[in-house]
Amino acid sequence: MGVPISQMWTVATYVIRQRLAGRKRFPLLLMLEPLFRCNLACSGCGKIQYPSDVLKRQLTPEECFRAVDECGAPMVSIPGGEPLLHPQITEIVQGLVRRKKYVYLCTNALLLQEKVHSFQPSKYLTINVHLDGPKELHDLSVCRQGGYERAVEGIREAVRRGFRVTTNTTLFDNAHPDYVRAFFDEMMNLGVEGMTLSPGYCYANAPDQDHFLGKAATRNLFHSILGNRDKRWRFNQSALFLEFLMGLREYECTPWGMPAYNLFGWQKPCYLLQDGYARTFTELLEETEWHRYGAASGNPECANCMVHSGYEASAVLDTFGSFRGLWATFRATFFSGGYRSKDA
Repeated sequence: MGVPISQMWTVATYVIRQRLAGRKRFPLLLMLEPLFRCNLACSGCGKIQYPSDVLKRQLTPEECFRAVDECGAPMVSIPGGEPLLHPQITEIVQGLVRRKKYVYLCTNALLLQEKVHSFQPSKYLTINVHLDGPKELHDLSVCRQGGYERAVEGIREAVRRGFRVTTNTTLFDNAHPDYVRAFFDEMMNLGVEGMTLSPGYCYANAPDQDHFLGKAATRNLFHSILGNRDKRWRFNQSALFLEFLMGLREYECTPWGMPAYNLFGWQKPCYLLQDGYARTFTELLEETEWHRYGAASGNPECANCMVHSGYEASAVLDTFGSFRGLWATFRATFFSGGYRSKDA
């Protein structure tokens, strides 16, 4: 199990409070983007295609804190861009930790060895390193030779200093199951707390439009990867979401479960689509036409999406929504797909 009990308990009690209060829509995790600027130009990313004047801008710590307080989610993910390029990222992270938010600082780790000393280990802080599989696959994905080695060096240093470290892997149709499974072994050997997985989403502005996965291909790939898994593998995400990726269960999208806030405001309807922005989080919840999104809506932009930012919240809500969901999560965590020993 790659999620600490204290974090699971915080999320569980938060969900129960929201349900007892009668709220139908509430966030689980805030995707806080303090900048779009990056030191990579990944072929599958649509975030760095903004004009130079936008890429030079960044949120202030005060703007970040205001968004986090307004949203109220117990967890905050800080993607980008590359957050370590933000000159006040340490102040932002420290402010969120003081608020007892569980923070995922997402990074490609090119600057991690240089910057890690600026942060203090805490149960509330996880350094989430972007690694899209084994060396050849990752370097191809991020369009940079040597990116994998730099990331691994950063992971080793962060683990050595006592930080919680996870990996974030986005897979496309060029991923080979055997290579990805070997990659999982490598990550466990590095001492990471857990791994997160997601199929890539087809960003409209991404340079590479040829390697995104459809639903059938996603299910086939993840079933091949996660079936008969090694008992050592730990995943820092919902076990039911992993079953969803494998095609073992169905969910509808919960786009408000992981809202996104960036330079332009609250992004409608989610981190992946840009149908305008709301000025406040309340406006996002109350005025977004949620029926227009998700696979059941018939929206072609949602038809092939199985990404964590839309569906992991659905799985988490299923877990804490009933005893049946809890039992399904227990079963999926310890028995789903079958396990193999290291020597099998």
